[in-house]
Amino acid sequence: MPIRLLVVDDHTLFRRGLTALLARNERVTVVAEAADAGEALRHAAQHQPDVVLLDNHLPGVHGIDALPQLLALQPTPKVLMLTVSEDADDLARALSRGASGYLLKTVEGQDLIDAIEAVHRGESAVSPEMTSKLVAAYRHALGGAPAGASPLPVEPEPELHTAPAPATPAAPAGPAAATPHPLSRLSPRERDILREIARGASNKEIARTLDIAETTVKIHVQHILRKLNLSSRVQAAVMASGDNAI
Repeated sequence: MPIRLLVVDDHTLFRRGLTALLARNERVTVVAEAADAGEALRHAAQHQPDVVLLDNHLPGVHGIDALPQLLALQPTPKVLMLTVSEDADDLARALSRGASGYLLKTVEGQDLIDAIEAVHRGESAVSPEMTSKLVAAYRHALGGAPAGASPLPVEPEPELHTAPAPATPAAPAGPAAATPHPLSRLSPRERDILREIARGASNKEIARTLDIAETTVKIHVQHILRKLNLSSRVQAAVMASGDNAI
């Protein structure tokens, strides 16, 4: 069954063109279009889309500000921001308010379809151009980012109250087994690609830098995520950027 989409953008030509582009792909179907946040809420309630493609700069209420109401609907759609804004604050606000992804309108058609499918599966999707800003925001939230980076809110871990475990006899002392570093699972080529991901490079840019096919890059990225038990390249970039081993 194709993924049901609601396209929300106030620019009629862009919205119609995007809808026509999506109509060529049998994996998705556009069930409605909207030009502002109010219309988006009405159509989302009526048509119950799986994924909402949401522009931010809408007349009246901005897309990011409409996220809480969209995500309060039942059934709850996934929301994928599709915008021209490269502002780190917009990125941080969108993700902190529940958006499943953040794409720039320069995204390639196939990459957009891949992102739609990813958020529908419950994964995240962020344009490679925005990855470095997300990493900077993550570092800032941990207190180690350069000034000017936009912080992402960090939810406190719930305090767990458990009964103390019964005492067990101490095991004989012996040599401690070294825990393998997660990145040791990667091949040299995969480490090269992970380094480029952390730099914010797109698959096309990685292919050009490493002189390999873009399809080969995509396969390597899938292997990297599987080996590191991650769900998105954003998580991979954060892991790589905070680890000198890469």
